[in-house]
Amino acid sequence: MSAQTRIAELCDLIRHHDRCYYTLAAPEITDLQYDRLMTELKGLEAAHPELATLDSPTRRVGDELVGDLQQVNHRIPMLSIENTYSLEELQSFLVRVQKQLAAEIGDDPVEWVLELKIDGVAAALVYEQGILTRAVTRGNGQTGDDITHNIRTIPDVPLRLVGNPPKLLEVRGEVYMTNHDLALLNLSRSAAGAEPFANTRNVTAGTVRLLDPKLAAQRRLRFFCHGVGYCEGMHASNYIDFLAELQSYGLPVTPHVHRFHSATEVIERIDALHAQLHELDFEVDGLVLKVNQFHLRDKLGSTSKSPRWVVAYKIEKYEAVTRLNDIRVQVGKTGTITPVAELEPVQLAGTTVARASLHNAEEIERKDVRIGDWVVVEKAGKIIPHVVRVELHRRETELPAYIFPTQCPECQDDLKKDEGGVYIRCTNAACPAKLRQQLRYFAGRSAMDIDGLGEKIVDQLVNAGLVQKFSDLYHLKTEQLLALESFGERKAEKLLDGIAASKQRGLARVLTAVSIRHVGARVAQLLAQNFPTIEALQAASIEGLAAVDEIGDVIAESVQGFLHSEHGQQIIDGLRSVGVLLESLPSERDSTSEHAPVGVLAGKSIVVTGTLVRYKRDEIQSLILKHGGRASSSISKSTDYLVAGERAGSKLEKAQQMGIAVLSEDQFEQLISQSS
Repeated sequence: MSAQTRIAELCDLIRHHDRCYYTLAAPEITDLQYDRLMTELKGLEAAHPELATLDSPTRRVGDELVGDLQQVNHRIPMLSIENTYSLEELQSFLVRVQKQLAAEIGDDPVEWVLELKIDGVAAALVYEQGILTRAVTRGNGQTGDDITHNIRTIPDVPLRLVGNPPKLLEVRGEVYMTNHDLALLNLSRSAAGAEPFANTRNVTAGTVRLLDPKLAAQRRLRFFCHGVGYCEGMHASNYIDFLAELQSYGLPVTPHVHRFHSATEVIERIDALHAQLHELDFEVDGLVLKVNQFHLRDKLGSTSKSPRWVVAYKIEKYEAVTRLNDIRVQVGKTGTITPVAELEPVQLAGTTVARASLHNAEEIERKDVRIGDWVVVEKAGKIIPHVVRVELHRRETELPAYIFPTQCPECQDDLKKDEGGVYIRCTNAACPAKLRQQLRYFAGRSAMDIDGLGEKIVDQLVNAGLVQKFSDLYHLKTEQLLALESFGERKAEKLLDGIAASKQRGLARVLTAVSIRHVGARVAQLLAQNFPTIEALQAASIEGLAAVDEIGDVIAESVQGFLHSEHGQQIIDGLRSVGVLLESLPSERDSTSEHAPVGVLAGKSIVVTGTLVRYKRDEIQSLILKHGGRASSSISKSTDYLVAGERAGSKLEKAQQMGIAVLSEDQFEQLISQSS
């Protein structure tokens, strides 16, 4: 075999294995086998330098220093993104875009894509005839620095594209570093006597501008594509298809992209997506919302600073470094065993933080968290503080790895990991820790709303053996309560009155309250609308449950599994025996059924916005349901009333523009007082 043929063969093999390892996360050979291929290629190219090509995998090692960074003009400006910091501002942006596109799409909703706002450094990569020829920073948007020599060292950036790429392709994206790689980098720097880096973005920004690519290669930068620049021959007409097309060329694309068919869907899901950011090993400082269709983006155009078709919903993040004193686990209402970091108290965002979430056993192992470590703790938005990474370079001695418990800390039953999941649970239905959490949730405002049954009283009742299941609450007597510490007659009477009143909350509240996995207030409401009695719900098949809009197979299996399990049947029978209402309230029933809602708000859609004086948000929504209405989260053509408090914001403006009736709290009370 000639040297030329073997070099070409080795280049193809190494590119294939690079893609398997870095892009697909599915390596096919060992590191040693890979190193042998690379060593052979280097040797052949050294012996035959005339056969070495610009896209050879050996170009990643960065042997050649460059002089000062050269300035390069962008063929299409790299503009910045407009930022928002509240859901009100975000909703205002969505309304504005819908209005601007009205002439193009009429009343059809804009299709949106939501993706992560990765906290890194923006760069544009240019491929000509499938070969990486240039990489440039954003710079001032018009002109950036040529950083091709450093981008070539990033393992997940292909030097040659696969498939049938366009003649000219400019992709834009984010250069970033994982928290794990930063921890390892700081460990090696500390050992060498160098100052550790503060965060992933700072080290990334400095690394892409280094003149020595060999040093850049040592820092394990990565890249995600999330945008398109100047191209000749792209096939995709929307963003979702664009990402799929890039993947077919071997490019790494931004992960966790969600498509939504309306602005309402975006608003309803955005908090849930925020809560999942802790699962990532790279830094994210918000979410980016984009119009999916490219021709609509062209219609919207840009200002001198930002495109009109994209917005960033940013979250303010605060970090601090402190010592991890201990890890303890707590048992949730569905038996989930959640590890909690006990920290040396530290100031974070104006509050003292002494505890942070570690989420699950896999996260502890992935981050190599050990008791005694110095850790970086982050608080972002409304999300509880969590541990971002370990400062490995500050690990003074060899600390033992944390061993996750195999038995419940409360009842000592064996723990079981979810099949195909990450959570470990106590499956003992009689676990006292689960019971306490379940009772607290059962009594909560969104569930049975039992006045007077707080956390301390739940603990007293369980510890005294007075309550071992939900139905036991309804058998409590005054004399039993008076025997407990700090209970007087008035306090006992208040609690018993609250328990008695909860019997009439209706089926949706009961389904919310009894801790069925995957069933919260929204799902419970949908079930109560479609199955107005517990008997109808028990008789429903998995297929029948899954057919309900927003339910699906996973929730359907969970609901039926609970209702037909011995434990679930005991709960339902117990509640039935004490007179708890197991039928839908009129306000819970589907307006299309024979059990149509009654009341002055029957069939009406009501949105609440702003700061209310008399009600908490869940209280006024319960009143809306009680009087036959439907509580909605966003303004639309089907909205009948907007109840506006102080600082109502964009929803009030939109309602006025659409001619929707706006009610003050006084006017709302006058309206519902008309119900008989």
